[in-house]
Amino acid sequence: MKTADPELMRAINRFHVMDAIRRFGPIARVEISDRTELSATTVSAITGALLDDGLIITHQLGGIRDAARGRPRVLLDLNPDAAHVVGARLAPDHITIATTNFRADVRSSLTLPVRVGRHGVSVVADLVEDGIRRSVADAGLELSQISGVCIGLPGVVERGAGICRASPLFGERDIPLAAELSRRLDGVAATLDSDVNLVTLAEHWFGQARGLDDFLVVSVELGLGLGIMHKGELFRGANGLGPDLGDLLVKPPNGSGLVRLAEVASEESMLADARRTLSGSEHEHAFRLGRGMEKLLERAEAGDPAIVALLREAGESLGFAIANLIVLFAPPKVILAGAALAAGEALVRPLRDTVSALLPPSLADVADIVVHEWGDDDWARGAAAMTLRDLYGAPWGTTGPAAHL
Repeated sequence: MKTADPELMRAINRFHVMDAIRRFGPIARVEISDRTELSATTVSAITGALLDDGLIITHQLGGIRDAARGRPRVLLDLNPDAAHVVGARLAPDHITIATTNFRADVRSSLTLPVRVGRHGVSVVADLVEDGIRRSVADAGLELSQISGVCIGLPGVVERGAGICRASPLFGERDIPLAAELSRRLDGVAATLDSDVNLVTLAEHWFGQARGLDDFLVVSVELGLGLGIMHKGELFRGANGLGPDLGDLLVKPPNGSGLVRLAEVASEESMLADARRTLSGSEHEHAFRLGRGMEKLLERAEAGDPAIVALLREAGESLGFAIANLIVLFAPPKVILAGAALAAGEALVRPLRDTVSALLPPSLADVADIVVHEWGDDDWARGAAAMTLRDLYGAPWGTTGPAAHL
């Protein structure tokens, strides 16, 4: 009886080796074998092919010798010039784009200040195209040298089809944005993903979750996102869909009945409530200019009781949701990210207190909740990293790294 597809197994093993080199390189073949649990013969064959393809390079350490053969020890690393990719992230008031090499080192980046939600999809696509072309040129490259592009945005994204099913940035639904951008970029392969998946991968590669194969990321931005890394693999549902935390039903602490979490705890809902609460032309002018969050934070720091209460309710609602996530997944770490976290303890303290109050004693010390403020470049770099995972050849369509000891 046939138990496995040899081509699939070779692709999986190749991916394991590539990812081990990325995570731990420069690295010797024997250590790759230890970390991936592949035989020395398999590792040698795969690394030989990767060297022939120019995807990895060698570093020979003359002072460190192989004990068995007395030869200089050879370490392997990714070839930074093997490929270049572009990552872009759409946010409510700006678009960030980064061009990286094969190691995800940023070669160039730029931010376009634009109120994305005020423009149609075609205008936004124009802006993204222009930004990508400029970033590539700033990196000293031609568009023909770009191996792939990944666009991240808030909302529900069907990654496999490159379709944005719904996003708070757009009034339209089921937007084939990936195909449209690929057409505009002369056929360069383009993919689409939710921005929380990008920051989850960035946390795994560069951030506070390096070395962890199980953790959650909760992003509090225009919408509410949930990234789930489980056993080193980024969780996706049917058709590559990612979960939208904002659709979770909760019961507000000071309300009756159930509401969507996004209605009480997203940046959009907090700004809408703050706009209704704050009166005066000065405040209204700030909201009209797109500086509502700055105004909200200013009033929170001043101790405005209405704004403090608003943030407390949002924090408690988020804490309710996160407590349930901890019960379901028991992650060692929950990372909070997003612009709204700038509210600081006014939002985070009630969140932590609610989680502590609701968790059962058996899970009280399982998860470490941390706040990580990401810069715009980091989100875009996460988008580039997502494209690199595709280039590394993950054959099962996830972003999982190699299993390691």
